[in-house]
Amino acid sequence: MRHGAGVLACVCLVASLAPRPGAAGSVSPLIEAVRTGDLDTVRTLIARRADVREAHGDGTTALHWAAHRDDGPAAGLLLRAGANVNAANDLGATPLYLACTNGSAAMVEQLLEAGADPNAALLNGETPLMNCARTGDARAVRALTARGARVNERESAHSQSALMWAAAQGHGDVVAALVAAGGDIHARSRVYSQVVTSEVTQRAGREELNYSVRRGGSTPLLFAARSGDAASALALLDAGASANDALADGMPALTLAAYSGHGAVAAVLLERGAEANAAAIGFVALHAAVLRSDATLVRTLLARGASPNAAMTKGTPMRRTSQDFDLPAALIPSTPYLLAARFLEPEILRILHGGGADPRATMGDGTTALMLAVGMGASATLDRRGVALIDGGRAPGEDRVLRAVEAIVEAGVDVNATARGGDTALHAAAAAGLNRVVAALAQAGAAVNAKNARGQTPLGALLARRAPAADRASTMALLRSLGAVE
Repeated sequence: MRHGAGVLACVCLVASLAPRPGAAGSVSPLIEAVRTGDLDTVRTLIARRADVREAHGDGTTALHWAAHRDDGPAAGLLLRAGANVNAANDLGATPLYLACTNGSAAMVEQLLEAGADPNAALLNGETPLMNCARTGDARAVRALTARGARVNERESAHSQSALMWAAAQGHGDVVAALVAAGGDIHARSRVYSQVVTSEVTQRAGREELNYSVRRGGSTPLLFAARSGDAASALALLDAGASANDALADGMPALTLAAYSGHGAVAAVLLERGAEANAAAIGFVALHAAVLRSDATLVRTLLARGASPNAAMTKGTPMRRTSQDFDLPAALIPSTPYLLAARFLEPEILRILHGGGADPRATMGDGTTALMLAVGMGASATLDRRGVALIDGGRAPGEDRVLRAVEAIVEAGVDVNATARGGDTALHAAAAAGLNRVVAALAQAGAAVNAKNARGQTPLGALLARRAPAADRASTMALLRSLGAVE
């Protein structure tokens, strides 16, 4: 969601200012003196009538270097000697643009006083105001708008404005300044389609499973929701922005804030009228809060009327080999309670149950919250949130599993419920070698000799494994001590 074109332009600008290899002899003495901060030599060369407008081959002048180095005295000498304050290099960058890159209000004011054009844009349409909004100097922004900077100009790549960039970078004071100057709080960034693929859809003959999603369409408030800046969100809401703004794909600001891990902004949106149960994208903010382990936001959402039993109807588009937080389609039709069980969140499980969540809700195949907590269906190579263990994911320890199991048992879940294949939670706990969990389930009334559809008890299933018996010897001994038979 960020303005990649602007960041790239800044990188290119810095690169363009560096002397080119083998070209040291072609650099004017004046430009070199400013570049190295040799103010005495700058004075001497100007006194000798050096050409203060001379430029490198890429259009960079001595004044560009003074702005880049935030060298006010050098800039003053050059301007008084007739330097072109609006000289642009090959990217369209003027000294004023570089002053904004530095976030230097003093240099911005100095150049504006000398006649700098506040609307001189880069080739991609990025203006000094956008750059100052991105770097976050409210004083510089006010100086630009006072001199006629057009506050609602857009860059060409994503059609984003200065107000969007300020909100994206979390500069609440700049957002307030731009709003006061007439910034359009309802403007939206460019909307575009993105094709979503996967390893499955890339196989020959499966291309029809690819699908397109709508991206973009962000208002300044949506940028604030994604970046997590409550001050920006408040300034925009105070100015009349809608707390129910939504992205092009339908994700509302509240869900976006929760999904991005910004509970404070989500709370602000709820206070200002955000709909707690908006589900246009197939899940609600409460699902996202559970995904991000935000117990405080879960409480806030429930207090604001969020449904504790909302079921997922659609997953989030996923990038291949990504470590992004996501809610894949495999989690349909999870309720927030089922997600909390899968993600092993005992505190959230208790909050949801206290808020009216049904602990007996199941997945489509009958898998219960208790089964999810003990790891039924969990991958051996992924953590509970889908990140590969070789990519930084962490397999949960038994202590965490046990705490979640205890919270679910407290809620009254049937410990002997069976999934489609007849397995119980005890089957799954035994298969995973979770001895303390096995003992806790047995104490809670789990039948140690319950048989699945294959006629196997938990002990029988272990004995039928292809893995060596020693792999689960302690679990088998525990089951036998509890009265288990094959």
